[in-house]
Amino acid sequence: MSAPSPNKIPVHEVDATKKRIHPRFTDGFYQRIRLFSMYFLLFLFLVLPWIRYDGRQAIWFDVPSQHYYIFGLTLFPQDFFFVASFFIIAAFTLFMVTVYAGRVWCGYACPQTIWTHLFQHVEKWVIGDRNKRIKFDKQPVTASKVAKKALIYFIWALMAILTATTFVSYVAGTELMYTSWQSIGGIIPFPDWPSWVWVSMFIFTFATYANAAYMREFMCIHICPYGRFQSVMFDKDTLIVSYDYNRGEPRGPRKKGTNPDHLGDCIQCSMCVQVCPTGIDIRDGLQVECIQCAACLDACNEIMDKVGYPRGLIRYTTERQLVENEQSRYLRPRLAAYVLILTVLIGVVAYALFDRVPLQIDVRGDRNQLSSTNAEGQVVNSYIIKITNKTQQRQEYKLSISAAEGLSLRTRMETLPLAAGQSYDLPVSVVGDPKVVGKGEIPVTFNVDSVDGTYHASRSNVFNSN
Repeated sequence: MSAPSPNKIPVHEVDATKKRIHPRFTDGFYQRIRLFSMYFLLFLFLVLPWIRYDGRQAIWFDVPSQHYYIFGLTLFPQDFFFVASFFIIAAFTLFMVTVYAGRVWCGYACPQTIWTHLFQHVEKWVIGDRNKRIKFDKQPVTASKVAKKALIYFIWALMAILTATTFVSYVAGTELMYTSWQSIGGIIPFPDWPSWVWVSMFIFTFATYANAAYMREFMCIHICPYGRFQSVMFDKDTLIVSYDYNRGEPRGPRKKGTNPDHLGDCIQCSMCVQVCPTGIDIRDGLQVECIQCAACLDACNEIMDKVGYPRGLIRYTTERQLVENEQSRYLRPRLAAYVLILTVLIGVVAYALFDRVPLQIDVRGDRNQLSSTNAEGQVVNSYIIKITNKTQQRQEYKLSISAAEGLSLRTRMETLPLAAGQSYDLPVSVVGDPKVVGKGEIPVTFNVDSVDGTYHASRSNVFNSN
């Protein structure tokens, strides 16, 4: 192996060959953090649809009715600003974390990593550890091998179905997913789901199975765009998992307790390669395949402890520390810019949510009858007032206008009761005496107030007296 460049960490090219990887599972400080992070997020994913709030599912993106519930907040399609803001904030948060700590999202929180880890654990449970799985793949087809493969595929299928059912529960609701049943022939129970639920179940089951059982690290390396543009976001002060060339080279085996002068600290045990979930050799330099799970770091530290060498041959470090032997700069312009942008975005969205009135009013002129004159010679303008109750409780509203003298509101309903999330198109008329209001377009404001005085909304329009 050629010596590394003295002024940068070497970058390894991507191998596009699809190979079956059987990682060895290891333990260590970072792996315990990683397992806690992954299983905690998995727990949230499975449990959140079952949490109830105010008599309904707490987190429910009810696409058919276009109501999106997040605990006490109800969003509608016209609240797209908040949905878009959430994704923008999530993206900038990911960028900021990447600039500071590299691909920790991939190694500690990405769903692809979590489900791949689970599926690989099923193989370990049925077949055994890494060496047994490699040997199993090379064995000829026997009844025992077919039975074990069938068991693995069956468990994977159950996990994929559970994943799809949970995912669709966020949209269809747990009541529909788990309590709607019919019977086949009056004997066999069968889910009574709409066709769109069946289609969604098939898509998410297939995607989960294909990604976690077959694609695995291939998805991270060749399909996910995050791994591709990470290099643009890295700088010399980004935390990455790196191998210390100066300390480890030249590598080579040696007897326990010895430390030959002509060899570095790397004993060529290949444990860092065996535990890598993407099958790379971290000693080859910075690679797009590395998801910074730190499995190689924990495995190497364990080996260093056994042979009596200091830990840290593979460690979280920065290019500035490792190559230039300088202190990393944690406060730098790019990171500060992301922090500033995130602060502004979160502040704006928080203010908008706090200032948001859960009542919407839209006013449009009646296209069938814009203006007319009644038997008393008064000018009548007709409007359709659309009132939307964005709260999660039943409300009762009253309508009024703010306008010039001589204009009055006429409606067939003194108050309008609306259920939570309900919208109603209310036809109203504004009547004006042409002798008082004159000719032309006159501004008029429609006001909607809840009877209890909690909520108020208004919308301006014009009264045409010509």
